Amino acid sequence: MKIQLIRHASLWLEYAGTTFLVDPMFGDRSSMPPIANSGDERPNPLVPLPDALDAWIAPDAILLTHLHRDHWDQAAVDALPKTCPVFCQQGDGEAIASSGFARTTEIRTSARFRDVSIHRTDGRHGTGEIGQKMGMVSGFVLKAEGEPTLYIAGDTIWCDDVKTALDTYKPDTTVVNAGGARFLLGDPITMDEDDVSRLIGYAPYSRVVAVHMDAINHCHVTRDKLRSTLAAGRLLDQVVIPEDGDWL
Repeated sequence: MKIQLIRHASLWLEYAGTTFLVDPMFGDRSSMPPIANSGDERPNPLVPLPDALDAWIAPDAILLTHLHRDHWDQAAVDALPKTCPVFCQQGDGEAIASSGFARTTEIRTSARFRDVSIHRTDGRHGTGEIGQKMGMVSGFVLKAEGEPTLYIAGDTIWCDDVKTALDTYKPDTTVVNAGGARFLLGDPITMDEDDVSRLIGYAPYSRVVAVHMDAINHCHVTRDKLRSTLAAGRLLDQVVIPEDGDWL
C-alpha cells in the first residue's frame, strides 16, 4: 500500500494493484469563496496543488465520502474522465451521474472492485443542529489479500460510529480528517486535536494518518497545533502528519 496526500482530504492510493482517487478537490488556490461563518475570510483553497493536475486524473476508481465542495469540486468534475468508476454513499449517485459520470456505484454496506473489498462506515459530521445540517457522511475500509487493512474515516468527529468501525475492522492504518473544522457557533465538525488523541488511545494498534489541515479556511487546527498537542501527550510517534504531496 502507498498513500499520497494530495491536499486537504484528497488522497492518491495504490492498493492491491489498483489506484484509487479519494475525495478530489482540484481547484486552483483562492478559486472558491471562503466557508461562511467561520471567522476567516480567506478564499479557498488556501494553498495550491503540490504538483501538476495530470498526476491524478487517471485513477482506476474514485472514492467519494460525500459531496461537500472541499471533497468533490467542479475542477475535479471537469478534469476526471467520465468513464471512471465512482463509488459513493447512498443518495449521492444521482448528483454524480448528472455530472456525466456513467459508472457510479452507491455503497450501502460493501462493494468489490477488482481484488479490493470496500466497506462503507458511518460517521457524524458535527453535533446537534449543525451536525444534522451537514448531512450524511461516510468512510471506507479497504481490504485485500496481502495488503494492510485501511480505514479512511472521512469527515467525522470522534463518536460511536468511529469506535464501531475500529472494533469491527481493526485497521492497520486509519486516515482521519483532522483540522477541527468549525463555524463561529457550535462544536467542531471534523476531528480536532483532542479527538485524534482519543482515537489513538482507543486503537493503539492502528497507525494514524492525519490530513485535512491548512487548506480550507474553517479548519482551525493546523499541522503545527496538532503536532504540539500530540507531543505534549507523548502520542506523536503513533501519528503521521504528511505535508501536501508526501507519500506514505
